[in-house]
Amino acid sequence: MDPGFEADFREFVVDRSGALFRTAYLLTGDRHAAEDRVQSALAKTAAKWRDLRDPAAIEGYVRRVMYHEQVSWWRRRSRIAEVPTGWLPDRIDDGHAEVADLRLVMRGALARLTPRQRTVLVLRYFEDLSETEIARLLGVRVGSVRSQIYRSLERLKKIAPELSTVREFR
Repeated sequence: MDPGFEADFREFVVDRSGALFRTAYLLTGDRHAAEDRVQSALAKTAAKWRDLRDPAAIEGYVRRVMYHEQVSWWRRRSRIAEVPTGWLPDRIDDGHAEVADLRLVMRGALARLTPRQRTVLVLRYFEDLSETEIARLLGVRVGSVRSQIYRSLERLKKIAPELSTVREFR
């Protein structure tokens, strides 16, 4: 793009990007998708900038590009629904299948424990709280926490014997 056209294009973007974003938001209903539509439409407009003679028609061209992109997005049947999450997927490394299997076994075994047994195990080994902290948190004696932990571990050994061979659960 030559400097004269580039300056005109920048001025257009600065002046009209707010209004274009509002239009894109009304089309998409999502702030991030609207930003994508505006950026994509402006990129296509920049490529055609020399051919757009009438300054009044430029904004209409950009809006039409945004509209057509949104309609194309709606029509795509094979689009993948992406859902943002608060966690990142686990890193895959050597032995990831075994770790995944152990996690599934652990979840299943924990689900078969009583709520009190599951609570003390999770607080002790996953949250790394001391027996005293667990007792204070649950409002019971330390001896009760110790006996629940012992019973829970014994029950886990019966439910899922493969867990008893694991030294460190990741």
